[in-house]
Amino acid sequence: MPVPEPDELFRSAVGDVRPVPVKRIPLATPPPPARARFRRADDQAVLDESLHGEPPDAALESGESLAYRRPGVALQVLRDLKRGRFRVQDELDLHGLTAREAREALQEFMAEVLARDLRCVKIVHGKGRRSGPAGPVLKTKLNKWLPQWDRVVAFASAPARDGGTGALYLLLRR
Repeated sequence: MPVPEPDELFRSAVGDVRPVPVKRIPLATPPPPARARFRRADDQAVLDESLHGEPPDAALESGESLAYRRPGVALQVLRDLKRGRFRVQDELDLHGLTAREAREALQEFMAEVLARDLRCVKIVHGKGRRSGPAGPVLKTKLNKWLPQWDRVVAFASAPARDGGTGALYLLLRR
């Protein structure tokens, strides 16, 4: 008896076949990225705490540069920030506002930029020339307020082309 071909053996073993109808099921849209549940409330609490009942700081000079980096942030990141090597994605102008008005404007601005996951923003605080002997009030306040947000990675006075010691760049963690 002749040996059947493998194809014939397979067809006789399987028999008649027909394709299985495929039901196309649309894929669900991916869920939004996970976010810390209480991050906004925590940021708000930090701001509220920092804005009320602070002891007066030693006054900064009008022309004094600000620079801050969170521990663990490379010095090169701060240098690049000072040189304006990050793209500024938004700006807040506090110039000419009272400390209370500036506090409220900063609170709203930070809530917005944190919600938008921006990386680098500019804050214009002015040089404090109209503050008299007290020195630059808003500059001093920002130096105190900004490090209290855990998403603030670094900040530094802007280069002269962007306001110099009357403005600062703020680098945020996403």
